[in-house]
Amino acid sequence: QVQLVESGGGWVQPGGSLRLSCAASRSISSIAVMGWYRQAPGKQRELVANIVSTVGTTNYADSVKDRFTISRDNAKNTVTLEMNNLKTEDTAVYYCNFVAVTPFRNYWGQGTQVTVSS
Repeated sequence: QVQLVESGGGWVQPGGSLRLSCAASRSISSIAVMGWYRQAPGKQRELVANIVSTVGTTNYADSVKDRFTISRDNAKNTVTLEMNNLKTEDTAVYYCNFVAVTPFRNYWGQGTQVTVSS
Protein backbone atom coordinates (compact mmCIF):
# COMPACT_ATOMS: atom_id res chain seq x y z
CA GLN A 1 0.00 0.00 0.00
CA VAL A 2 1.31 3.44 -0.89
CA GLN A 3 2.40 5.71 1.95
CA LEU A 4 3.22 9.39 2.15
CA VAL A 5 6.41 9.82 4.14
CA GLU A 6 7.07 13.21 5.70
CA SER A 7 10.32 14.66 6.95
CA GLY A 8 11.72 17.94 8.20
CA GLY A 9 9.56 18.71 11.20
CA GLY A 10 11.06 19.79 14.47
CA TRP A 11 11.57 22.60 16.94
CA VAL A 12 12.55 26.06 15.81
CA GLN A 13 12.62 29.52 17.37
CA PRO A 14 10.33 32.29 16.14
CA GLY A 15 11.71 33.81 12.98
CA GLY A 16 13.40 30.60 11.98
CA SER A 17 12.83 28.37 8.99
CA LEU A 18 12.00 24.76 8.32
CA ARG A 19 11.51 22.74 5.18
CA LEU A 20 8.98 19.94 5.16
CA SER A 21 9.14 17.26 2.50
CA CYS A 22 6.74 14.51 1.58
CA ALA A 23 7.35 11.62 -0.75
CA ALA A 24 5.14 8.78 -1.88
CA SER A 25 6.54 5.37 -1.13
CA ARG A 26 5.72 4.33 -4.65
CA SER A 27 4.42 6.04 -7.77
CA ILE A 28 0.88 7.37 -7.66
CA SER A 29 -0.95 7.75 -10.94
CA SER A 30 -2.93 10.83 -11.95
CA ILE A 31 -2.13 13.11 -9.04
CA ALA A 32 -4.21 16.27 -9.34
CA VAL A 33 -3.33 18.27 -6.24
CA MET A 34 -0.62 18.08 -3.61
CA GLY A 35 -0.89 19.99 -0.39
CA TRP A 36 -0.14 20.54 3.25
CA TYR A 37 -2.61 20.80 6.08
CA ARG A 38 -2.04 21.47 9.74
CA GLN A 39 -3.88 20.94 12.97
CA ALA A 40 -3.11 22.71 16.21
CA PRO A 41 -4.44 21.47 19.56
CA GLY A 42 -8.11 22.33 19.96
CA LYS A 43 -8.46 23.51 16.37
CA GLN A 44 -9.81 22.09 13.15
CA ARG A 45 -7.45 20.83 10.50
CA GLU A 46 -6.83 23.61 8.01
CA LEU A 47 -5.32 23.91 4.58
CA VAL A 48 -1.90 25.56 4.62
CA ALA A 49 -1.04 25.41 0.93
CA ASN A 50 -1.63 23.29 -2.11
CA ILE A 51 -0.42 23.06 -5.66
CA VAL A 52 -2.01 21.77 -8.83
CA SER A 53 0.25 18.99 -9.97
CA THR A 54 0.01 19.53 -13.72
CA VAL A 55 0.34 23.30 -14.02
CA GLY A 56 1.92 24.34 -10.74
CA THR A 57 -0.64 26.89 -9.63
CA THR A 58 -0.57 27.45 -5.89
CA ASN A 59 -2.96 28.37 -3.13
CA TYR A 60 -2.05 29.56 0.37
CA ALA A 61 -3.86 30.26 3.57
CA ASP A 62 -3.86 33.97 4.29
CA SER A 63 -1.95 33.37 7.50
CA VAL A 64 1.08 31.95 5.66
CA LYS A 65 1.15 33.98 2.46
CA ASP A 66 4.53 35.58 1.82
CA ARG A 67 6.16 33.31 4.39
CA PHE A 68 5.62 29.77 3.07
CA THR A 69 6.31 28.36 -0.37
CA ILE A 70 4.98 25.09 -1.74
CA SER A 71 6.65 23.25 -4.59
CA ARG A 72 6.51 19.83 -6.15
CA ASP A 73 8.47 17.43 -8.30
CA ASN A 74 6.01 15.38 -10.27
CA ALA A 75 8.62 12.93 -11.50
CA LYS A 76 9.59 12.09 -7.93
CA ASN A 77 6.08 12.26 -6.44
CA THR A 78 7.27 14.74 -3.86
CA VAL A 79 5.95 17.97 -2.41
CA THR A 80 7.87 20.43 -0.27
CA LEU A 81 6.81 23.23 2.05
CA GLU A 82 9.43 25.88 2.72
CA MET A 83 8.47 27.74 5.88
CA ASN A 84 10.16 31.03 6.67
CA ASN A 85 9.75 33.59 9.43
CA LEU A 86 7.97 31.03 11.55
CA LYS A 87 5.65 32.25 14.27
CA THR A 88 4.42 30.56 17.42
CA GLU A 89 1.00 30.40 15.78
CA ASP A 90 2.45 28.02 13.19
CA THR A 91 2.90 25.34 15.84
CA ALA A 92 0.87 22.33 14.73
CA VAL A 93 1.01 18.86 13.33
CA TYR A 94 1.50 19.17 9.58
CA TYR A 95 0.01 16.62 7.23
CA CYS A 96 0.91 15.96 3.63
CA ASN A 97 -1.98 15.28 1.27
CA PHE A 98 -2.19 14.02 -2.30
CA VAL A 99 -5.41 13.94 -4.28
CA ALA A 100 -5.47 11.67 -7.29
CA VAL A 101 -8.26 11.16 -9.77
CA THR A 102 -9.96 8.61 -11.99
CA PRO A 103 -10.60 6.95 -9.69
CA PHE A 104 -10.62 9.46 -6.87
CA ARG A 105 -7.99 8.75 -4.22
CA ASN A 106 -7.03 10.76 -1.19
CA TYR A 107 -3.72 10.03 0.54
CA TRP A 108 -2.50 11.43 3.85
CA GLY A 109 0.81 11.40 5.60
CA GLN A 110 1.09 10.41 9.22
CA GLY A 111 1.75 13.96 10.36
CA THR A 112 4.91 15.67 11.52
CA GLN A 113 5.16 18.00 14.49
CA VAL A 114 6.33 21.57 13.99
CA THR A 115 6.92 23.49 17.20
CA VAL A 116 7.82 27.17 17.14
CA SER A 117 8.85 28.52 20.52
CA SER A 118 11.65 30.32 22.27
